[in-house]
Amino acid sequence: MLDINFIRENRELVEHSAKEKGYKNVDIKSLLELDDNRKEILKDVEELRKARNETAAKMKGGKPSEDLIKQGKEIKEKLATEEKKLEEVEDKINLELKSVPNIIFEDVPLGPEENSVEVRKWGEPKKEGVDHLDYATGRDWVDFERGAKVAGSKFYYLKGGLALLENALLQFGLKKVTEHGFTFMTVPDMVSSRVLEGCGFNPRTSDQSDEYYIENEDLAMIATAEMPLTGYHMDEIIDEADLPKFYAGYSACFRKEAGTYGKYTRGLFRVHQFNKLEMYCFCLPEQSKEIHEKILGIEEEIWQELGIPYHIINIAAGDLGAPAAKKYDLEYWSPVNQKYQELTSCSNCTDFQARSVNCRVRRKDGSLEFVHTLNGTAISLARTMVAVLENYATKDGKLKVPEALKPYLGVDEL
Repeated sequence: MLDINFIRENRELVEHSAKEKGYKNVDIKSLLELDDNRKEILKDVEELRKARNETAAKMKGGKPSEDLIKQGKEIKEKLATEEKKLEEVEDKINLELKSVPNIIFEDVPLGPEENSVEVRKWGEPKKEGVDHLDYATGRDWVDFERGAKVAGSKFYYLKGGLALLENALLQFGLKKVTEHGFTFMTVPDMVSSRVLEGCGFNPRTSDQSDEYYIENEDLAMIATAEMPLTGYHMDEIIDEADLPKFYAGYSACFRKEAGTYGKYTRGLFRVHQFNKLEMYCFCLPEQSKEIHEKILGIEEEIWQELGIPYHIINIAAGDLGAPAAKKYDLEYWSPVNQKYQELTSCSNCTDFQARSVNCRVRRKDGSLEFVHTLNGTAISLARTMVAVLENYATKDGKLKVPEALKPYLGVDEL
């Protein structure tokens, strides 16, 4: 969430960002009026607390008078009433703050998703390719029918060559991120509502929620390792000298894929469960823009070594979501559909998530401030397999192994 003082001092920017992101129900005027009310109540509470302490001091050292006892009781009752008012208005403010998205950077394109701007492209797009689902089904490498039988639609089994390919992609991605200084981590597959909402995802009660919740528990299945990684340093203070911290979290990801009507959903491209290797960083505020470019650069290295054409787009404000101040998407060229399709992303969330999970840095001068957090996909395995099959499967039924994966598969083709 954003700091209420930042909102007050940058009201136009906050309102502009919310509007551009499509948050039509954000009422900054009402929020600031609530905060003004909070300040007035807090002033009364502090005065009553002072009076309570003064009265208590007078009662020491002897038997207090009836008037003093009566005065003390009246102050106590008034204080209880005002403290309840303060708690109620603070709860309202916190609820309103959760509805205010992060600001957007100046170089973010304005408008809806289609206004996203291509930054650069790499590779020569192929003019034809092999449909991944037909190919994998034909070789008995994927089984959606039995997946649906045991878990429902859009769940699946990977078998044989495709399961081996997934493992090779993970090993390749893991080698790449550790070479760049990321600490490999496995993470919990569930998080609490505080962590979930701290990441900027919709709460349990939201109709737009994409998460699977555990009934009668304050837990949700994670949609990405970004969630548990955001909570890793929750309620902690990190020394300035120890930043930045780079983590690579591997996990299963669970998504309802709510609101995906009209998007490409064939086969493995959009499923309810998949595995992913996620990059994450906690850093100083002045480091985050540079680190954002670093994470993007690692994503590009991965796809260049896999030899799959792609382009990078600077995501328009209307498609950013609540936490990100800026986001890049890497889209691969699909020779089957003859267009670029979403594959990975990387986001600079500034202090938006850190404030919610209370992760701060202690500066060398002893002062405290919130860190910045960033995340980026190293390898999203289901979609990566789609891209590899489309670009490397041959019409004679073979799969050429990309050079980068041969050390992990030990063969030239599958």
